[in-house]
Amino acid sequence: MSQKKDIQKINFFLASIPPRGKNWQAVDYFNFWAVSIQSVIGFSLIATLYLMYDLNSSVLILGSLLGGILTFIFVNYIGSISQKSGLSFSMILKLSMGSYGANYVSLIRLIVGIFMFGVQTFFISKSLGYIFRILLYKINHTSLDHELFLSFFFGLNLIDWFSLILTLVFQFVLFSRGSNSLKSFINFSAIFVYIGLVVFLIIIVSENYRPLVNSLNLSLKFLNFTTKNNIIPIISLTGTFFTYFSILILTFGDFSRYAKNNDELSKGNFGIIINLFIFSIFALLITLGSDLIISKKGITLDHILTNPNDIIGKIDNNFLTIISLIFIIISSLSTNLIANYVPSQNILISLFPSISNLKTPALFMILSGLLISTFWLSVLSQNSILTFINTLTAFFGPIFAIIIADFYNVKKEKINHRDLFNNNSESEYFYNSGTNYKAIFSLLVGFIFSASTLWNESLSSFQSFSWIIGAFISYVVYLLLQE
Repeated sequence: MSQKKDIQKINFFLASIPPRGKNWQAVDYFNFWAVSIQSVIGFSLIATLYLMYDLNSSVLILGSLLGGILTFIFVNYIGSISQKSGLSFSMILKLSMGSYGANYVSLIRLIVGIFMFGVQTFFISKSLGYIFRILLYKINHTSLDHELFLSFFFGLNLIDWFSLILTLVFQFVLFSRGSNSLKSFINFSAIFVYIGLVVFLIIIVSENYRPLVNSLNLSLKFLNFTTKNNIIPIISLTGTFFTYFSILILTFGDFSRYAKNNDELSKGNFGIIINLFIFSIFALLITLGSDLIISKKGITLDHILTNPNDIIGKIDNNFLTIISLIFIIISSLSTNLIANYVPSQNILISLFPSISNLKTPALFMILSGLLISTFWLSVLSQNSILTFINTLTAFFGPIFAIIIADFYNVKKEKINHRDLFNNNSESEYFYNSGTNYKAIFSLLVGFIFSASTLWNESLSSFQSFSWIIGAFISYVVYLLLQE
């Protein structure tokens, strides 16, 4: 009776995707990886790294390629598990962590996802607010001086609050419509943003063709890459670009479960390397070109601008500004969707199997986003909360490693689907009172090594590879405990 009752609790959204539901093809995953890099954060990262490494475009591009290749390898391993089984990350986690142990571990990913969803929502709303300010100024040059727009609550005025609420409502409507709608939005975003980048680049190149070519030639330093001065930066850049995708790698199963077959998935994942390379070129050229335009206008800056919003603000072209902000909003929405919303949604449904629709977790995410966005400027950004969130991400590498070690090395790629949805002691995945303590111990050991690169200044040079270090340690420890 108990076993029958437990099996009846299977949630439609957690169940294995049937063959007819596996309709994502290579192009869908190519676009998935396109939108994962097409963001303000991605642009700023590339532009900042360009400055950090002595304006050497060759080193930057090679580092991005190697980082993309490394990500490609890791993501195929974990993606294949969900593609073959049709299961989400939260369900795959139960295989190694146990029926109940997985719930505690998934909370780590949920906290990070909810927090980053709120922060990303805040910055999306700021871009939307810029558009409203431009439009109001065009209507009436003195409108923004009205007392109505000069009153602030939690660091936000009326325009900011309106933009924030509109952003949250739009995400609620958009994100709670199911996998096919999400796939359509991802594909639209990828094409839309790339068109925007091309248009933006054409405008910049048309104004600065020869100076831009000269600047690019100077930055392409084809030196001997085997020297210490180049090897160390390339290794560091490889780790940095890999880290950029590390959150997505862990929960990639939430998307790979929809792949038509493993071949389509692998071909689509090659888009990591291609998109990172293409976007790096765009970011580099736009950064160089924008700096030339700003200099031509007689504006003196003590550094090259690396944030797209700052660049747009200095160009002083309302039409171009609005168009660029729209592209930024679309790209940020899609990034928020794949990196924060969907993984959090699936974990919430796993924790509360009684949830029978997508609107309930969507409402929870929106309310959480509202809370985090409201307190971001006044409290959260001024506090040690960011250090806490960064520390939590040190768990991600070890979690990944245990999933891989357990599935490929211990269970030999076999899954008992019936037992996976059975939470009583007869289940293969019940372990010890619902928790696999070998996995938990391995997780904690790997976390200590991974987090030490964040806590210990003498190990800070290894931060770019903290994810991989933690993963390696947990992988080895978990396999040793099986003997």
